[in-house]
Amino acid sequence: MPKRRKVSNLLALAVLSALVQRPMHPYEIATALRGWGKDQDMEIKWGSLYTVVRNMDKHGLIEAVESVREGRRPERTVYRITDEGRAELVDWARELVSTPVREHPRFRAGLSVLAALHPDEATSLLRRRLDLLEDHITALREELAQYLRENIPRLFLVESEYDLAIQEAEATWIRSLLAELTSGAYPGLDAWRAYHETGEIPAELTELAERTSSTE
Repeated sequence: MPKRRKVSNLLALAVLSALVQRPMHPYEIATALRGWGKDQDMEIKWGSLYTVVRNMDKHGLIEAVESVREGRRPERTVYRITDEGRAELVDWARELVSTPVREHPRFRAGLSVLAALHPDEATSLLRRRLDLLEDHITALREELAQYLRENIPRLFLVESEYDLAIQEAEATWIRSLLAELTSGAYPGLDAWRAYHETGEIPAELTELAERTSSTE
């Protein structure tokens, strides 16, 4: 179970990962995080950055060290990570790496209501997804290869390697599902098709729905 944290917004984790490098003001932090592609690794709402920074300062994870002014720009507060912040960064990383939690991808949500589609349409849409997925996989492979040619350490590419592995696994599963749907081997396919073509729910599906919704 995820640990309850003083500031639980994942943006705080990103801020800690930036400030562990050197002290920065919030605008510098946002620039660095965008440059590193951190908004691709976790959900970041940039509009909440200053609120998150203030909360981190309040809870002692970071602290202000100075205020700077560049030309006519407003004064900016520079923050550094505290010892407590360093400990939080390490502890949070340990939790995220070691402890699986149930997540809710949009694709899983769509699969959970796949029966709402005619099987022919579902097959067509899955093919479309597979085509897009294969394009993403090709692009990601090329991107990773380019980074390696530029001698970027794999340690800083490991999240992209994970993305590639997940996308390849999804593509393999979709191909298997499509093979069953197109060959007619998918269990219950006839009942699924009959429902959409007649408007009548087959008796076996009605029985299943009643059985699984029962609280007894």
